[in-house]
Amino acid sequence: MGLGDMISQQLVERRGLREHHTGRTLTMVSLGCGFVGPVVGGWYRVLDRLIPGTTKVDALKKMLLDQGGFAPCFLGCFLPLVGTLNGLSAQDNWAKLQRDYPDALITNYYLWPTVQLANFYLVPLHYRLAVVQGVAVVWNSYLCWKAHQP
Repeated sequence: MGLGDMISQQLVERRGLREHHTGRTLTMVSLGCGFVGPVVGGWYRVLDRLIPGTTKVDALKKMLLDQGGFAPCFLGCFLPLVGTLNGLSAQDNWAKLQRDYPDALITNYYLWPTVQLANFYLVPLHYRLAVVQGVAVVWNSYLCWKAHQP
């Protein structure tokens, strides 16, 4: 999350080093360590217990459950959590969620189904979080940018 925020601030928002919001990056690092990593890692363990196989059909089932159930819920928690950490009021946070959530979810569906299908079919459980985090550098850059738009 921290690397994603740094990329977002420097390459997308083009802040430059003098205008970089270090506190924002540290908040995203904390969020990654305290929320994203544990939640996603726990989800993969639950998903592997629910659908224990590694066949193509099992991978497809996992991807559908992940993208149909987990991804919408995760984004629905992540975006307001960032808003809260940024000091938004409940009313402003709700308005921002209503504005940003549909676009974030649609963008999620451009990237993650293919990644997750390959991840669930080809990668052993104990490496899945690492694979996802490699791809997530790009995704986290997008999420940080989206979450910090006024």
